[in-house]
Amino acid sequence: MTLFRKGTLARRPVTAAISHTHLATRFHPAFGWLLAAGLTLASTVSQAGQMPHGQVFTANEHGASLTHIQLDEGTTTTHDIAIAPHNVQVSADGRYLLAVGERAGHAHGDDGHTHGHTHGDEPGKLKVFDALDFDGTPLAVIPVGSHPAHVVSDLSSQFAFVTNAGDASVSVVDLAAREVVATIATGEYPHGLRLSPDGSELYVANVMDGSVSVIDVAAREEVARIPVGATPVQVGFTADGAQLYVSLRDENRVAVIDTATREVTTAVEVNRLPIQVYGTPDSRLMLVANEGTSDEPDNRVSVIDTATQQIVVTHVVGAGAHGISIDANGRFAFVTSLFDDSLSIIDLTTGDIVATHATGHGPNGVTWLAH
Repeated sequence: MTLFRKGTLARRPVTAAISHTHLATRFHPAFGWLLAAGLTLASTVSQAGQMPHGQVFTANEHGASLTHIQLDEGTTTTHDIAIAPHNVQVSADGRYLLAVGERAGHAHGDDGHTHGHTHGDEPGKLKVFDALDFDGTPLAVIPVGSHPAHVVSDLSSQFAFVTNAGDASVSVVDLAAREVVATIATGEYPHGLRLSPDGSELYVANVMDGSVSVIDVAAREEVARIPVGATPVQVGFTADGAQLYVSLRDENRVAVIDTATREVTTAVEVNRLPIQVYGTPDSRLMLVANEGTSDEPDNRVSVIDTATQQIVVTHVVGAGAHGISIDANGRFAFVTSLFDDSLSIIDLTTGDIVATHATGHGPNGVTWLAH
């Protein structure tokens, strides 16, 4: 049976649920993007029940900033970083915060994935920050390829991997040497990528040729290319590594790959224009953020049961659901809303939105850190 959490598809101001009702405290919607660098804003949180701990970072592409949310204090701070970051990711060991993007003013487009963008000669940048003492000042700024989109680290946090949409490649960055040490060819317009749970492979969504590249991490080469469907944007593994889910933006579906056979086994219908996907630590559920368009935004997060490949619940967040991260316990999901300039926190046990935080303008990627 499919459950649906009550809500509306209309654009809404930043709000937060109180306990198990839909009563909310309202804030002016402009707060989300009028945050100047370093300005701190108290966030709205639930008055009852368990709350998440740790820190969350959002990549605000349209605002050329990163928002740092300290969950225990319930505060947010937004820092200008001089690039338009499309994605942000904490390294596997929690030491580094990695953000990728082009110089401010050269973002991916209003929907975050416009592939008709004209690329200049200036390479994109990987900015490396201290995740445990984040103040917006980078430890390193490393040139990568054209139109960088996403970044992940290997399990040792020695290397970072950056998709370069404009170059059809993945840059391999040595984080100690702070330089690119290899470049791996992919399909056309690589965008989202994830490291397999065992650390041996990268799976990369190639937007413009409808495929997923499989990269051998040790060999630093593409070893397979899997046809998946129209406009794959991001991928997400189950924690056991057995399945990979691929958002097919222009099909309103998510393809499911058996990683042992490297074949698509099924596709699940979701809501409008799915973007990021993220699995729970127990491998039971896969969350899908459905963004819609700026003219007709979606605000739903579809939850897929990985055993049955059925939608079992749909959560409503802010307009333009885009990025997803989940805490280590699998209790809380963190979802950015691109057109709402906000981050919603979903209690996956109760189904409630337990907090909503204002972010910088146009939040795309999001990452959670336990410390």
